[in-house]
Amino acid sequence: MEYHLTGLTAATYTPLREDGSLNLELVPAMVDFLERAGVTGLYICGSTGEGMSLSSAERRAVAEAYVRAAQGRLQTIVQVGHNSLAEARELAAHAQEIGADVISAAAPSYFKVGSIENLANCVAEVASGAPKLPFYYYHIPVLTGVALDTEEFLPLAAERTPNLVGMKYTAPTVFEFQACLELDGGRFDCVWGCDEMLLSALASGARGAIGSTYNIAAPLYRRLMDAFEQGDLDEARRCQVLSIKMIRAINRYPFHPAMKQVLKLLGLDCGPCRLPLPLVTAGQVERLQRELETLGFFEWSRPEW
Repeated sequence: MEYHLTGLTAATYTPLREDGSLNLELVPAMVDFLERAGVTGLYICGSTGEGMSLSSAERRAVAEAYVRAAQGRLQTIVQVGHNSLAEARELAAHAQEIGADVISAAAPSYFKVGSIENLANCVAEVASGAPKLPFYYYHIPVLTGVALDTEEFLPLAAERTPNLVGMKYTAPTVFEFQACLELDGGRFDCVWGCDEMLLSALASGARGAIGSTYNIAAPLYRRLMDAFEQGDLDEARRCQVLSIKMIRAINRYPFHPAMKQVLKLLGLDCGPCRLPLPLVTAGQVERLQRELETLGFFEWSRPEW
């Protein structure tokens, strides 16, 4: 199976009410907002979407809402990883049933996967739930604790998983990412996952990226990618520096709760995050808004920028 994710895919947030319940009525407006901003796809129920903090029933409901709203407009990738591989396989089957374009899964994270052989077996079990859909392994060792060599993992996993097409690579080790891109004549579609290092990934051969801050600053990243493709490295570097400064500002606070507050400033009230993620205070939001204003964020985050 062959598949390619190009351009910018936003790792979507799950809208919640103040009591922590799902607020799926907001999903169509979020999809409209992201389409206008220039993203090409949606990565649903990943780390950004608090997928691991949702029940399986809630994850199915979130996936259905996003796929329904985005169908025919944006590619939909549903993250189905779970500590229970049986649950992950069922979530994969559900994603195929509702018409998602792609499935993805992070490794189990409670009982750590200790070998490439074991990880390949885990991926094969999960992906078998949706054999008609392309599958992307989600490599995010900072959260899963699974930091196995992906250059060795991909060929072995592909032998056991016919629908494995690539990987979402969320780690700063660009050299390993590049090595994976070069495997077997470019057989695997490896998509970049660290927003503040997008330019480095493009220089290494990346054609697509999935990230949290594409929710709020897709126009900036589109300009970065366009500048790189046109050989204007000065402009590409300028855009990347703005991205770095924006991310550093947001990282002074609990990142995902702060990102939801930035979305609220842009007109989309996605509510709070669930525990164990903390709340951000009104004072923190005010300080963050001032920092972003100083950077010119509210100018270059507009779709028409």
